[in-house]
Amino acid sequence: MPDFKEIVSRIKDILSDELGNKKVFDGDIADALGIKRFSFATMKSRKRIPYKEILEFCAKRKISINWLMFDQVVQSIADQSEKFERIHYFRDIYASAGGGALSHDEQSEFLSLDKEMVNHLGGKQAIKNMHALNVIGDSMEPTLNDGDIVFMDKESTNPSKNGVYIVTTPAGLFIKRLQLKSDGTVALVSDNKIYTDEIVNSEDIRVLGKVIGAMSNNF
Repeated sequence: MPDFKEIVSRIKDILSDELGNKKVFDGDIADALGIKRFSFATMKSRKRIPYKEILEFCAKRKISINWLMFDQVVQSIADQSEKFERIHYFRDIYASAGGGALSHDEQSEFLSLDKEMVNHLGGKQAIKNMHALNVIGDSMEPTLNDGDIVFMDKESTNPSKNGVYIVTTPAGLFIKRLQLKSDGTVALVSDNKIYTDEIVNSEDIRVLGKVIGAMSNNF
């Protein structure tokens, strides 16, 4: 929780510097924030922080709000941010690995990945071409489990190469291995051997990308 007294002290330092190291009073702070002086006095007695006015104060002077509110050094914030990379995560899209219901809400959010996971997926450059979505079903066990988050390289759409792919078919969205047949059909192959191959016509299938990695969604 931000400390009102410390915030006021930092604002005084900023204004003092602007005024040529002159002493700054609460009235000066109220004026700088665009708040009536008696209103600011009430806020101070109640320790109620004027967030909107402080945000505008910082934006006008290009000051880090993190520094003013929490005394966080800008470089330390940058260092923390650099520990993670972000990837588009379609939380509401499920690719079936066994016949579950599918959702096709195209709204995405960002999923933060630590350096170890980024390296596992091929590095910063590689993840620029990736999207994340969910697995539903058990037909790809033990390779992929129900509820896993999978990372799809949307630039890898050549089904002739070995691997697990995410594909669209008239029946929905699937995660499968692909086998191209000489008669123009494609076999959707499950790793879980209790499932038989599904055969579809090549013109009815579109490869969205190759699965590069996965992680459990238990967080």
